[in-house]
Amino acid sequence: MHRPVEMVEVGARDGLQNEPELVPTETKIALIERMMDAGARRIEVASFVHPKWVPQMADAEAVVAGLPKRDDVTYVGLVLNKRGLLRALDSRDTGGGIDEVGCVAVASDGFGEKNQGMGWEASVDVVRDICRLAHAEDMAVQATISVAFGDPFDGAVPMARVVDMAKRIAEANPKELALGDTIGVAVPAQVTELFSRLREAIPHIPLRAHFHNTRNTGIANVWAAYQAGVSIIDASLGGLGGCPFAPKATGNVATEDVVYMLAQSGVDSGLDLDRLIGAARWFEGKIGKPLPSMLARAGGFPTGQ
Repeated sequence: MHRPVEMVEVGARDGLQNEPELVPTETKIALIERMMDAGARRIEVASFVHPKWVPQMADAEAVVAGLPKRDDVTYVGLVLNKRGLLRALDSRDTGGGIDEVGCVAVASDGFGEKNQGMGWEASVDVVRDICRLAHAEDMAVQATISVAFGDPFDGAVPMARVVDMAKRIAEANPKELALGDTIGVAVPAQVTELFSRLREAIPHIPLRAHFHNTRNTGIANVWAAYQAGVSIIDASLGGLGGCPFAPKATGNVATEDVVYMLAQSGVDSGLDLDRLIGAARWFEGKIGKPLPSMLARAGGFPTGQ
């Protein structure tokens, strides 16, 4: 076996935030529970953002309150500003409780203004502030640089800028730093180069990869990141996902597709593929449409008769 991978399940947050029909709170909780049954131990469960901008996340506190308390599971909440962080902190002692917060810096001004109302430099300052406040409250905190490989409004994003952002964020000591291909434009060669640069620039900070499969390069990008030394991968059950502020962006890489690729390559993810496929098919019934996942349709490796 090769170096194992830690999977971060983002389907209940990033996966659902762009769904046009509101998913009931109890269905979200059931989805998270099925992911835990499949072995997920780090799960992004909610986004503490204004419901005006992301209506699907309006029930963030209710979802957290309905989750079981699990010492072996880390529940993650996304926060974009101090107000969101305070909501997450208030949710620590209800239901399952938020164990960790994630914050986001944006690598370009175009998407930054649309998504967070600020340019890339200001977003770095916000992330540094969130890290500082979270540390003061003994809350684990990680960070993501979104649109790290391209912006839907500004186009190409200079790698040098992303590396500079990573250095500045690393000074705030997040537990890890992710690169997000928010609009799914990256290709493996870029992934290898940028993650390799980051490993040289911030060798003391673990790196995480977050890919969308908009242009069908997501799975290849996951493998490129792994080969570049990344051991933490975001994925979404069934390939759910998209971004309300990124035109034409589609879902995240599907958890079951990633797990299949890793398993067939001798890499342990800690997740049960059959249960993942079952959960994806169950959720298709809940939302009344097929999911993008290939494994949900094809199944795992044939066992023969």
